[in-house]
This record gives sequence, C-alpha cells and structure tokens, in this order.
Amino acid sequence: MFIKIILIIIALFIIFLIGYAIIKYVPVKMLKLVNLIFLILALFFGYKIYQSIYGPVKFNQTKVKRYKKVVEKLKDIRDAELAHKEVTGDYTGTFDSLVKFIDTAKFVITQQRDSSYMYRDERLGIDKAKDTVLIDTLGFVAVKDSLFKNDNRYKDMMWVPISGKEHKVKFELKHGYITSSNVKVPVFMARVDKAEVLYDRDKDLLVQEKNIKSTKEINGPYIQVGSMDEVNDSGNWPKLYDIGDDKK
Repeated sequence: MFIKIILIIIALFIIFLIGYAIIKYVPVKMLKLVNLIFLILALFFGYKIYQSIYGPVKFNQTKVKRYKKVVEKLKDIRDAELAHKEVTGDYTGTFDSLVKFIDTAKFVITQQRDSSYMYRDERLGIDKAKDTVLIDTLGFVAVKDSLFKNDNRYKDMMWVPISGKEHKVKFELKHGYITSSNVKVPVFMARVDKAEVLYDRDKDLLVQEKNIKSTKEINGPYIQVGSMDEVNDSGNWPKLYDIGDDKK
C-alpha cells in the first residue's frame, strides 16, 4: 500500500511538471482542453490515493465480518467432532457421518459415588474394607439436543458461509491418527482457505493476509480448527473470535 501511494505521488508530481511546461508553452486557445485533461487526471489519481488509503480499511472490515461467520461454523464442527469422539472413541472425516451421528447418537448421563466392599486378606487371615468408586447410569440425552437444542444449523455446517459467491464452498475435513508417547491418538482438522472467504477482495491485500503473522490475527493461509500434526482441538483464531463462546 505504501509503495502504491509513493508511486501515485510521483506520478502527480510529474503531471504537475508537465502541466507547468504546457501552461508556459501551449497556445492560449488550447488551455481549456489541457485544463480539462488535467482535471480528469487529477480526479483519477485522487481516487487512486483514496482507494490506497481506504482500501485496506474496507478490506479489514469485510475480513473480520466474514471470518466471524466462518469461525462460528468451525466451532460447531469442533463441538460435533468432540461429541463424536466422546461417544464412539474416535473422530470422523466426513460430514455425512458427522450429521448422521448428531441425528441419532446419545450421551450417557452418569453419576459417580464412593463406596466400599469387604475382601479377605489371605495373608493376614482377616476381612478388610476397600474403597472404590461406582458409576451409575442415570439416563441418556440426544447429542442433537445437547449441542444444538432446537437449531438444525448443524445440517449445513459443512458449507462455508460466503454470500454472493456463485458456487458453494465446503470446509475441508480430515481425520487420522498420530503417535504420542507411544500411544496411537485420533486427530481431526477442519479448515478453509482465506482466498475462498475473501474471493472478491483486493488480490494484493489478500496475499498479505495469507502471510500475516500476529497474535491478534488469524495467521497463515487457512482458517482452521484442529490439527493433523498434533493433539489439538483448538482453532487458529485469536480470542477476539471466542467472545461469547462458552465452549472454550
């Protein structure tokens, strides 16, 4: 952006020099036409300067607005995947199976209570008490009701919320396993390329956005939750996007 402004200022300076030369050497009869041409050029470059300054501001406003909607969808995907792992012991890599799970699965409601029992210590030849914890099953609750209550938004959580785009864009969803402390651990990842979300914005600013590194921004080319390289179910967005989220 800074380079663009410098180039426009240099261009305006050159036009000024040309204008000065024209006023000095061009016949009076031609001055009206020359003045009109220079007025048009001045308006054009003035607009370019305005765009160079206001463009990034508008880009950032649009970016934050769209990212918030994307993050909300990724939070739903994360919550659904965590529920899937809690019930089945594993994540899933397809939205069809994830939606079907939400429609049909149930959480088990349990209660833990302390207890004890007597056992015979053969070595000492006496009866002794031993403490234990009993887990009672109290009932079941539908995953759908627990996570989404009366809202059916989970049925569309696979689609990236981009208004005005001709074709729908689906979140990339993966699941697999990594080895941590010699234990095979399931992992998942859901993400979308920033270029898809900001498809109609300035391409130069988009390149900068995809390479951004800041604690206050979403770093890298993707908006993402989870990871295929480590045990992590968090998103790569800053806390700004978690305001009002009681899940994290």
